[in-house]
Amino acid sequence: MPTHRPAKLALEDGTVYSGTAFGADAEVDGEVVFNTSMTGYQEILTDPSYRGQIVVMTYPQIGNYGVNSEDLESRGVHLSGFVVRELSRVASNFRSNEKLDDFLARAGVVGLAGIDTRALVRKIRTRGALKGIISSRDLDDASLVAKAQKSPGLVGRDLVREVVPDESCEWTESLNPYARMPQDLGARPMSFTPHVVALDYGMKWNIARHLHELGCKVTVLPGTATAAEVLQHEPDGVFLSNGPGDPEPLVGPIATIRELLGKQPIFGICLGHQLLSLACGAKTFKLKFGHRGANQPVLNLDNERVEITSQNHGFAVEESGLPADLEVTHRNLNDQTIEGVRHRHLPAFSVQYHPEASAGPHDSSYLFGKFLEMIEDHHLSAKA
Repeated sequence: MPTHRPAKLALEDGTVYSGTAFGADAEVDGEVVFNTSMTGYQEILTDPSYRGQIVVMTYPQIGNYGVNSEDLESRGVHLSGFVVRELSRVASNFRSNEKLDDFLARAGVVGLAGIDTRALVRKIRTRGALKGIISSRDLDDASLVAKAQKSPGLVGRDLVREVVPDESCEWTESLNPYARMPQDLGARPMSFTPHVVALDYGMKWNIARHLHELGCKVTVLPGTATAAEVLQHEPDGVFLSNGPGDPEPLVGPIATIRELLGKQPIFGICLGHQLLSLACGAKTFKLKFGHRGANQPVLNLDNERVEITSQNHGFAVEESGLPADLEVTHRNLNDQTIEGVRHRHLPAFSVQYHPEASAGPHDSSYLFGKFLEMIEDHHLSAKA
């Protein structure tokens, strides 16, 4: 049963919420954001893209199906803090290994329960994402607000260096049976075994699992790798992963992608989408409160179909000044921001959302098949 340790969340605007701590006894700062998913909290906790953020769940009860060892998206918990309305006292699921409270305690991450998350989310939607601090140690309001105001935030920080792997590896794990698509991933049969180099800026493991499931040889390289280091592996395609924070400070990865353009097919997701766009001459901007949830509607401009997508990003590609070489392929139906682009002349495309997620709808699973078709076409044209 959760312990009843007092804790507080203070925001930079002076607002303080009092509740009960769970997980670790700690004090952390970060940008306070919200996620509208009803399930998937384990994937959220272990997604490196949440580095530097305090995540508020809008669904009222979290933790009811516990945590298992199979649905991890990385080696650990990456967000700064976790906020819920009610922490479930019961973890009931045949796949569960432990309770959420114990999982966060082992990871050294503090959680906060028992606050009015509806009021907090309404504030973020009105004011935009705010810097904040959670503490189960310092309970003085004025002290906490001052610390929140001094928090560095996300803009201008290179958070990718905090989550990239130390070395390269060959990925050999396929999808868990419970995460497999009810249909195939839209890929036509390949005439060879494609070798995909995945540049890991904080990659969710389910992405590599999908590529391996499709029959690819997958080599994962740190996102700090140079173009020469990528090409040394002789890839048939290059994947650009998701990752945390502001894309514009990532000068090295942008230069690498710029050098790789045209050499091999490229597919980017989330941060990878932003970095590909920046490498082509686009700009990015910070969204007011971001897109985070498993229920975001996106319009595919090629076929006019709506895809229900999983998303997690606080930055987006600017519409004005979009380089002529990039064509918009997908658009967010909530705020009309760009959700996908493709290069008009080179084999490269990207989306802002997460087609690898196991949120329920699999509307965007075809994108992996599209990547493989691009690799196949490029391979055949190179042989001709």
